Amino acid sequence: MNTTDTDTCPIDMMDTIQSNNYPIYFENSLGELAKFIDSGRYSRFFVLTDENTAKYCLPLLREKLGNPDNFDIIEINSGEESKDIDFCIGVWKMLIDFGADRQSLLINLGGGVISDLGGFAASTFKRGIDFVHVPTTLLSQVDASVGGKTGIDIDSIKNIIGTFTQPKAVFIEYRFLLSLPARQILSGTAEMLKHGLICDAAYWNLLKESDLNNPTADLIYRSVAIKNKIVLEDPHEKNIRKALNFGHTIGHAIETYSLLNDEYSLSHGEAIAIGMICEAWLSYKKTGLSAADLAEVTKVLSDLYPRYDLKSEYNDTLLGFMLKDKKNQNGKINCTLLSAIGQFSIDNICTNEELLEGLGYYAGW
Repeated sequence: MNTTDTDTCPIDMMDTIQSNNYPIYFENSLGELAKFIDSGRYSRFFVLTDENTAKYCLPLLREKLGNPDNFDIIEINSGEESKDIDFCIGVWKMLIDFGADRQSLLINLGGGVISDLGGFAASTFKRGIDFVHVPTTLLSQVDASVGGKTGIDIDSIKNIIGTFTQPKAVFIEYRFLLSLPARQILSGTAEMLKHGLICDAAYWNLLKESDLNNPTADLIYRSVAIKNKIVLEDPHEKNIRKALNFGHTIGHAIETYSLLNDEYSLSHGEAIAIGMICEAWLSYKKTGLSAADLAEVTKVLSDLYPRYDLKSEYNDTLLGFMLKDKKNQNGKINCTLLSAIGQFSIDNICTNEELLEGLGYYAGW
């Protein structure tokens, strides 16, 4: 099925975005979190964090929450390597040791790994306890924290095990981004650019003219609103939510390869930027993306993200990763492509030869 209706995505600005039965707070978000906890609905609450957010973000959270006595911290190692079943078991065991019951709340304070792992751990502990997200990276603010996807990796296949479980609230605090290195900011920027490419050409043009090393709060708000509008229409990814997969079929394979084989591992956003260039080429070949749009997408992304040496000897391994992708249909590799900047096309089966052409386009650029 192909969808190219840009009316799916327009938004109106507002202070709080209402998602699938939960709010996404922007203004005074940590103050709203304090009020949420003080509501009396929870017996205890727990904060899932890693060593970085424990150092840079937890102090601000403590300040707002007043360090209550029904508050315990669960800390894991940062990085995608922590998003597996062993770390999830560790979180479950800590919840048991701390005496968590079904009226407990898990606060996921961190980036995408914390959001994905914490959401999965909470959604399965005692058949499900409530959780909220406090995303601390740009990537998690505009992507992982919104939409109700939880997940862990197995055998380096990203998010292959997970649930669709909505948080009770999301609290987006812009100040957390001030401590991030530029590379992490650009990682999140890739998802923002994707939002423009799939369904908002005006937003794409605005991003092109902005300082993407330092995106403003209103740009972040707009990205969250775009993703949220898509998710509301298709919570379980049966139809138009597949638009959000643009760049991810090839991008996830490249990300996995770099994590396993390179001393310099790509960030998620760097890998997705490569995936978007490759899949823009596929869009040019298969779904009507113009040569001018292909050139524009390629230049914008190539100028922002470092060159990755995509050698042809990687091809069989990359295709192997793509074949294991959870988005595939009947053993065939399924991609979301573009028909124009701002218009998406879902459910495009791509042959190995076509995918290799896309990889070759990036390698030869």
